[in-house]
Amino acid sequence: MKLVDVMLPARNYESDHTRFMRELMERKPELAQQQQKGRAIWWDKRPPDLAERRRMDEGSVAQAPYVYQDA
Repeated sequence: MKLVDVMLPARNYESDHTRFMRELMERKPELAQQQQKGRAIWWDKRPPDLAERRRMDEGSVAQAPYVYQDA
């Protein structure tokens, strides 16, 4: 046994979650593609139209300070 192994026993540690995910991806490699499809639905969207965003920002009302405190 090397000195490094004695000093760093966690070096070879693999958490239950990591093991589960690794085994799951080995059993079902198509999950990576399904994950990308799901991500595209909710997160990978085209940037909003800047002119539309500017128009929406112009119509916003500034929030009053201390909104959670009753006077």
